[in-house]
Amino acid sequence: MDDVAIDPRLTAFVILVCLGASAYLSMVEAAITLASRARMLSLEKAGDPRAALVNRLAEQSDRLIGAMMVGKTLINIGASAFVAWRMEPEFGLPGFFAAALAMAFLIIIFAEAVPRSIASARADSLALVTARSANWLVATLGAAFSAIECIARRALRLIGVRAGRALTVDQAHEELKGAVDLLHKEGGVVKSDRDMIGGLLDLHDLVVSDVMIHRTKMRAIDADQPPEAIVREILASPYTRMPLWRGSPENIIGLVHAKDMLRALDVAGGDPAGLDLASIALPPWFVPDTTALPDQLRAFLQKKTHFAFVIDEYGVVMGLVTLEDVLEEIVGDIRDEHDVAAIGVRPQRDGSVIVEGSAPIRDVNRAMDWSLPDDMATTIAGLVIQEARVIPDAGQVFTFHGLRFAVLRKHRNRITALRITPLPAAAAQADPAEPR
Repeated sequence: MDDVAIDPRLTAFVILVCLGASAYLSMVEAAITLASRARMLSLEKAGDPRAALVNRLAEQSDRLIGAMMVGKTLINIGASAFVAWRMEPEFGLPGFFAAALAMAFLIIIFAEAVPRSIASARADSLALVTARSANWLVATLGAAFSAIECIARRALRLIGVRAGRALTVDQAHEELKGAVDLLHKEGGVVKSDRDMIGGLLDLHDLVVSDVMIHRTKMRAIDADQPPEAIVREILASPYTRMPLWRGSPENIIGLVHAKDMLRALDVAGGDPAGLDLASIALPPWFVPDTTALPDQLRAFLQKKTHFAFVIDEYGVVMGLVTLEDVLEEIVGDIRDEHDVAAIGVRPQRDGSVIVEGSAPIRDVNRAMDWSLPDDMATTIAGLVIQEARVIPDAGQVFTFHGLRFAVLRKHRNRITALRITPLPAAAAQADPAEPR
């Protein structure tokens, strides 16, 4: 028995078997966790039972990783103990430590690094090949992991730590945005695609007041004007829908569509004198300024219209919002041949940027790839006033968020144009709203 026990071929055989088993568990774990969920879902819909197993295992990744951890730990400890036990009688204590170090090296290289590299290179195919064995291993070792996890949770509770909390919706969105930003940084996602995905994920954080056209920029028509004047104004407008007001601009009585007006004009034989624009106007649709953008998008689709007036809590018209305004938060600026050109954001040769005061912060961030906060202000002018705590005059300069804001023009109490200049890292550490 002793001769058989000390046979070096038996020792080598045990080492190879243990390393192979541990490497297989590492490869299975890596392949299933790294496999493309999109491709697996597509294969599952096509009727591949192996893809269904991969998806089920990926959904319970904690149990999969835990089961593989239990298996690898038992194998690696057992193999190391066996080799150390074999070496100690022949070489003494130095042989024991030498065997332990050698096994640690072999396990790290051949049971962890190599199989994981193979799995990362061919994750999808290996996940499908190993799905059934992985399912059996999880079923076999999962009970042991559950017991270990229960003990660990109880131990953590003794020191006041609660583990296993699920990600909230906001945390999941932030994690996904972070992944997209990382892929963009590494060159895997172009900027336009990153902005589109980011806009879609940010949609649930926005309300209609964040994207509406303010009433100071609304083009509306006085319904008390002569019909000829109203027709000329609608035809001269670049918009197909025009709000009608009576008495005061805040008293919106309807919405005239250019096509409806042209049909009525055709019925009247081309004579606008007999037109009653108020009678062909569509009834106005008012929505609260606190309506979430996803809810407003669904409302647009349900009502089969894409034009609404935004009101505050007192019922006062604040502006208007269209379906295009919501979609632009996802896909960026949408323009056609009739849109009015806007100054918006104009980069300069010296590295600075001329920006309209009314330009939305989100649009500037998207255009310049900046990260200016938009939680307390909607426009660039609003951000400057918020940070400066005053209504600045033309010529004043402020520094915050790593940028220098110079007020170029001001009309009454409104900032109409600014020059924004990125600062070097050292200069950006100055007081965030200190006049310069």
